Amino acid sequence: MSSPKACALFLVLLAVVSQCNALNGTLHVDVDSGRPIPENFFGVFFEEINHAGSGGLWAELVNNRGFEAGGTVLPSSIFPWTIIGDESTIHVTTELASSFPRNKIAVKLNVLCQSPEKCPQGVGLSNPGFWGMNIEQGKEYKVVFFVRSSTSIDLKVSFMGANGVELASTNISASAKLVSNWTRMETTLEAKASDFNSSLQITTTQKGEIWLDQISAMPMDTYKGHGFRKDLYQMVADLKPKFLRFPGGTYVEGDHLRNAYRWKDTVGPWEERPGHFNDIWNYWTDDGIGFLECLQLAEDLGALPVWVFNAGISRHEEINTTDIWPFVQEALDGIEFARGPLSSKWGKMRASLGHPEPFDLRYVAIGNEDCLLPNYLGNYLKFYNAIKHYYPDIKIISNCDATTSPLNHPADIFDFHVYTSSRDIFSMYNKFDSLNRSGPKAFISEYAVWQEDAGFGSLLSALGEAGFLMGLEKNSDVVEMVSYAPLFVNINDKKWIPDAIVFDSNRSYGIPSYWLQQLFSQSSGATYLNSTLQAPPSIIATSIVWENPESKKSYLRIKVVNFNDKEATLDITINGLDSNANLSGSTFTLLTSANVKDENSFEDPKKVVPQVSQLENPRTNMLVVLPPNSIVSLEFPR
Repeated sequence: MSSPKACALFLVLLAVVSQCNALNGTLHVDVDSGRPIPENFFGVFFEEINHAGSGGLWAELVNNRGFEAGGTVLPSSIFPWTIIGDESTIHVTTELASSFPRNKIAVKLNVLCQSPEKCPQGVGLSNPGFWGMNIEQGKEYKVVFFVRSSTSIDLKVSFMGANGVELASTNISASAKLVSNWTRMETTLEAKASDFNSSLQITTTQKGEIWLDQISAMPMDTYKGHGFRKDLYQMVADLKPKFLRFPGGTYVEGDHLRNAYRWKDTVGPWEERPGHFNDIWNYWTDDGIGFLECLQLAEDLGALPVWVFNAGISRHEEINTTDIWPFVQEALDGIEFARGPLSSKWGKMRASLGHPEPFDLRYVAIGNEDCLLPNYLGNYLKFYNAIKHYYPDIKIISNCDATTSPLNHPADIFDFHVYTSSRDIFSMYNKFDSLNRSGPKAFISEYAVWQEDAGFGSLLSALGEAGFLMGLEKNSDVVEMVSYAPLFVNINDKKWIPDAIVFDSNRSYGIPSYWLQQLFSQSSGATYLNSTLQAPPSIIATSIVWENPESKKSYLRIKVVNFNDKEATLDITINGLDSNANLSGSTFTLLTSANVKDENSFEDPKKVVPQVSQLENPRTNMLVVLPPNSIVSLEFPR
């Protein structure tokens, strides 16, 4: 009989005796019997929502850098820019004076200072960025702007802390001859102090008229110099995604077609991009993270790009199928831009922008959530036939759900979205069991627990999603890919919650669902093992064998979720592992918390995260204790 002390110990982790608890279930795992999970099974979905890119992953610090957000009807708003000075020292107006044809607005500063003594602190403009610029001591920032004046200029460019302390500055002077036409200015500022709530200021003490346009400030230490904010990029990279779906979502459609995402407007020099009003999520984006940047992001992550393009449909309009060809041609041009040879028009443009090698574009999605709209099928077939004619290898994703009835049109993959309660998504463990094995495969491109169960991202969400993901692993012969949504939220723009990664100007953390995804990140290309589970409905388990690409060592991973307020035990038997094998180095990972509604936060970012410990006395037959409302992962070296 075990001692009370020993019994208490294994209640925390596991034991090889059964005297302390009644068994709640059994799991038999067969290591020698299984099938491959698709190589690109697990990925991420990036959408411009919640300022995920503009003011987030894209590291541009200036908000409304071209003054275009206020529209072209004069006078227009320059928000969030503010004026430094008063009516006696400066008068600021907007004019259709830009040198860039697609960015018509420029700002005019009529500086009224009679002498430097009249404006000792200078007058001009200030930009707060996206709820504060994060300026860090010792780091360098590149500031670029375009300027025109009929007289000489003497401008001060600086970063100012929220408390009025100057963090970095430089002066830029130029003769009237040099700036009589629009001139590009560039400088690098090194911060001598830190403040995460800073602003960029451009000021002068010199009387005269000055026009400014396209003002940018970027950290010099973005990921590989590609413009991605390092901490946010790393959080995505830590998910080890095999694909990147982009750029939306409903962002692709727009509330109206005039505001839909059009890839050609998002490539080329940043100052020439027109930007657009993201009317579905109600904010302006300068399109700094455009088509090329999303392709580059996928490449940097080692992930395949999955491009979602507009099918001629917005939330309020539909292009007739007879008139859809310009949209089809735009899609064909986009594919050529991504993967065309240097001899092609768009491949040549890609090369001119710094990426001569083609991107590995294998998947495209025709529209987003458009299946039930009248013109979708007709439009879809026009896209499908044209793309298959020129690019027969590309896998085409339909918006229509084949889990309810077989598709009435050709498709390689169909898209499936689900946002629901934790109990409902947990019950979808068997959702794809009856799917036609010879039809198109499923792409679960958007899933999440939301609303009351989720809060801002709770353990309860992760518990439900764990059961769902285990069901997708089980059905990975017909489920090709899966990604959570949304990926990002700027804490200052919570249009949609929850989101996997929460951030502000200088901090970030993952919600419990983010950490759950890490537990599934090795599923891509793994072997799904046959197993037999006999347990209450609140317990679900799956097993895989995966290989570490660096060490080339393989591991057996058993994942179990106990979606119950009561502790449970599971008797696990592993067939196919040598009973005398050296299982040292086996680990026990536990994701749980004291309350199912517990969330992570900036103040406590790791309140609900996986806890990893060494597996004590690992064997091929053992009794595992499953704490209430927990997700457990056992890993054994092979």
